[in-house]
Parts: sequence; C-alpha cells; structure tokens
Amino acid sequence: MRLVIPKESLSGERRTSATPETVKKMIRLGADVAIESGAGAAVGFSDDVYAELGAEIVSDRAALMSSADMVLRLRKPEHDEVAMLKAGCIHVSYLDPFNERELITALAKQGVTAVSMEMIPRSTRSQKMDALSSQANLAGYVAVMLAAARLPRIFPMLMTPAGTLKPAKVFIIGAGVAGLQAIATAKRLGARVTAFDTRPVVAEQVESLGGKFLEIDLGETGQTADGYARELTPEQVEMQRQAQKAVIAESDVVITTAQVFGRKPPVLVTKDMVEGMAPGSVIVDMAAETGGNVEGSVPDETVTVDGVTIVGTANLANEAARDASQMYASNLFNLVEDTWDTEAKEFVLDMENDILPGCVITHGGEVVHPTIKNLMEGDS
Repeated sequence: MRLVIPKESLSGERRTSATPETVKKMIRLGADVAIESGAGAAVGFSDDVYAELGAEIVSDRAALMSSADMVLRLRKPEHDEVAMLKAGCIHVSYLDPFNERELITALAKQGVTAVSMEMIPRSTRSQKMDALSSQANLAGYVAVMLAAARLPRIFPMLMTPAGTLKPAKVFIIGAGVAGLQAIATAKRLGARVTAFDTRPVVAEQVESLGGKFLEIDLGETGQTADGYARELTPEQVEMQRQAQKAVIAESDVVITTAQVFGRKPPVLVTKDMVEGMAPGSVIVDMAAETGGNVEGSVPDETVTVDGVTIVGTANLANEAARDASQMYASNLFNLVEDTWDTEAKEFVLDMENDILPGCVITHGGEVVHPTIKNLMEGDS
C-alpha cells in the first residue's frame, strides 16, 4: 500500500505529517512510503534523511497525489487537489467538515474515503490518535510564552535588595487541554493563576496544577459525552462575563481558550473589560482564528487597545513546529497501525472498529458520517 505525505502548502505552515521516526515505523509495517520533496525541511528533516530510511522522494506533486492509496497530511486539501486523487484513495487530514461542505461533497464525488482528524472520538483508547489534544497541548504552552514575552514585567515574585516584585496575575478562561497546559506553564513561570471553566468537574484538575478555580454559578452546564464543554445559552454567557469582569480587571494576563467545535466561539472579553485592564496588560485570544473570544482581537495579528496588548496569533502549535510535527505524525501513525493488516500490508477500513466510524466522513461515493450527512441534507 502506497502511503503519501505531501508538503503542506498553506503559507506559513511549518509542520509536517511525517518524522523520520514515523516513516521508519511505517516502512517496518510493510508500507510503500512516498514523500514530497521538502515536506520536512521547515522542521529540520531533510529529504536525504527520509530517503536513507527507505522512503521515495517525489518532486512532482500531481504525480505523487495521483499515485496515493492513502494520503497522510495536516491541512485539508485544496479543491483542485481532490481531482488528483484516485477513487478508493483514503485521505487523512484536518477537514473542518462542519464548515467545508463543498470540499466534503467533492471528496465524496471523487470516491475518496475522507478521514477527519478533528473527529477522532474522545476515548481512552483513541488518546494516542487525538490530534486536537496533542496540538492544543502545545498551543496552551505557546500562548503563555507569547504573553510572557509581551508583558512589561516578569511572572514570578522576586525578592531583591531593591525591593520585592509581586508575581504576575494570570487568568485563564477554559480548562480544556490547552487551558490546563497554560495553567501549568504559567505556574512554572511563577505567576499567580486563576482559571474558570463552565464544567465544575475540572476544578480539581485546575487546583492540582496550582491554580485557583473561579466559582461561577451558571446553572446547568456540564460537558458532552466526548468531554467537551457544552455551548452556553446567551444568558449564561452574559452571567459568565459579569462574574469574570472584576478578575479580568485585576489580571496582568488573560488567556482565552473557549472554542465551540464547528461554530463561532463566544465573546467572553468585551471592549469594556479590555478598557478596565491596566495599560501594559496582555490578552492572548486562542480563538481569534475562528471568530475570537475577545472583542477587538484580530486573527493572526497583535494589536493594542487602550494600552492593552491583544495577541490573536493563529495556529499557535505551529510556533513549536518541530514538537508539533512529532506529536501529529505520531497521531497519524497510531491511526494507521490500529487497523493495519500485516499480512496484506495495507490499512483496513474496519467500520466495526470503535474509532473509525466517528471520523470517516466520506466513503464509497457518499457522505457517511451521520452528523455531517444530516447537516448537508438540511442545506439542500
């Protein structure tokens, strides 16, 4: 079976979907691995390194894609690339299936089996394949480092003959994977950390990392079966805003991580809250790319509003591209290995498997994922 790893074509994207370690493992499984020239260059993996392991290096992208039995990549394909794929090809990447209806339709018409890495079910067994979590973990770390670099003071308390410097106050909204890593990182840097999440069940996790959990009674909230925070009602969002207002005003750094998969995230930090912060304070809006949690944030830009720096850097995991590549490539390999037939030397699309039905979007010329299929039928 020919596994193909193309070079990421999105401007600024440095991550890759295959490391020398995962290529070695795939070849050991019996796969024929082909990699586009330059696919790992941005993170220090040369073509020669891959070639020495037994991978074929291909410069012609169209020829590479058309030869694939299985494509392993990070970003969704361009529409013109879908036509390059042969019927029956398995394409694995992020797909944004809730919003990319035309792309999903094109993949189905082409006869491509499309696997969405965002849709990997959250279960104990699938943790090693969970790319959203692996990348969010690094993003939480990067968010704190960006804030620390822009804050005109240090995070830890410092006692010197010239006087005592108080620790910086950091407020983190959302205690999912990214938020918990942000809490841990800010604490390691010596900050005083407060965090809030709509799921009271995570309070213990916040406190175990040394953070203080902000108690806000929003009524019934809870989490989904996959462990994600449920979307709040407009009334609950307003209650959250008002309860957080005083904490935000006292904070040196605010990091927002609240995202709703497939939909625009809620605005949790309004203009008047930004105005209430001291000049020099920093806000990192981790949801800026998908609509933003902070009023005034700009996707992939850093702006100053009333003396407050608002960081809207998108694709935060890309700032730690080598580690992010290692983790994402491992997620992909684990997915491949999970149903790999060692005798036939091929990936088996086992729809009785407890993971694949949740992330296979198209197959056999149709949209087969129940949720995505219902959404698309509702559009017609």
